[in-house]
Amino acid sequence: MRNPDIPDNELERLQALHALKILDTEPEERFDRLTRMARRLFNVPIALVSLVDEDRQWFKSCFGLPVKETGRDVSFCGHAILSDECLVIEDATKDSRFADNPLVLDEPCIRFYAGYPLKGINGVRLGTFCIIDDKPRTFSGNDLRDFEDLAVLAERELEAVQISTLDELTGITNRRGFNILAEFSFQMCHRMHLNLSLVYFDLDKFKAINDSYGHQEGDEVLIAFSCLLSKELRESDILARLGGDEFAVLFTGANIHQTKRTIERFQQALDTFNANSDKPYEIAFSYGMVSYNESQHNSIEALIDHADKQMYARKKKQAR
Repeated sequence: MRNPDIPDNELERLQALHALKILDTEPEERFDRLTRMARRLFNVPIALVSLVDEDRQWFKSCFGLPVKETGRDVSFCGHAILSDECLVIEDATKDSRFADNPLVLDEPCIRFYAGYPLKGINGVRLGTFCIIDDKPRTFSGNDLRDFEDLAVLAERELEAVQISTLDELTGITNRRGFNILAEFSFQMCHRMHLNLSLVYFDLDKFKAINDSYGHQEGDEVLIAFSCLLSKELRESDILARLGGDEFAVLFTGANIHQTKRTIERFQQALDTFNANSDKPYEIAFSYGMVSYNESQHNSIEALIDHADKQMYARKKKQAR
C-alpha cells in the first residue's frame, strides 16, 4: 500500500478547507441529493462527498458506509486530490497503490473507485465527489462525463459555502473568513513552534477621498490597495479586508524581520503606483506589526488587538 502524497500547497489547502467551517457539520440535502443520484445512476452501494483534512477524510455526505470519516493515510481520496483529473480505479486488487489497503482487504472491500477532485474558488483541491463498488467494473467515456457533471454540481455547492467568507468588493478574505483562518493558523503555529506575525493596516485620509471624489473612487482605492499588497505575499499568507479601510495580513512561518521586508517591498510598489497614477491623491497607509510571543499572546484575538493598537499609535504620531 502507498500512502497518499502531501500536496505542495498543503497549508493553503488546509486553510481554505477550514475557512469553510463545514467539517463535522450535519448532513445537508444539497449534497445528499447528489450522492443519492450518483448511487442510482451508477448502481453502486457507496457514494460520498469527502473532504480531506490534515490526517483524516471526513464525509459531508455519505451513503453506504456506517462511518463519518477514515484515516487520510488509507484514503483513496487522498490520492484523488493530487490531480485535477478524475481518479478511476477499476480493480483495486490489481493496483499496487491499493491492493493491500485495509479498505480493500476488509470492509467495505473496495474494488472500484471513481473520485473527482472538488476545488474551491481559489482553485485548491479540498476533497472529492466519489463512488465506490465492492465489485470490479469498467468506466466508459459516457460514464465519466455523467459522473463529472454531478461532481461539478457538488463543487458549486462548496463554492457557495466559500463565498460567505470572501469580501465582495476586493475578492479577498473578509472578517469572518479571516477569523476562521487566523485561528487555525495560530493553533498550528503554536503547536509546531512556528513563527507567526500579523500586520494591521489602515488607509490614511480615506474618508477625505470618499468625501471629495465619491464612494466609487473610494472602492477603486480599496481594490488597488488589496491587489498591490497581495502581489507581495506568499500563498500561505492570509490577506483580509476586515471592514471599511482596514486590512490585515497573517504571516505564518515568518519572523518579524521577514515581515518587515515584505512591508518595505509593498511600500515601494505603492510608491511606484502613486507616481504613475493620474489621480489627484495618493494612497497611503498606517500599520501595526507584531510577532507572536507565547507569553504575551494567548489567543489570536490578543495578537490582533496588539497590532491594532500599534497601528493607531503610529497613525496618531503621524498626525501630529
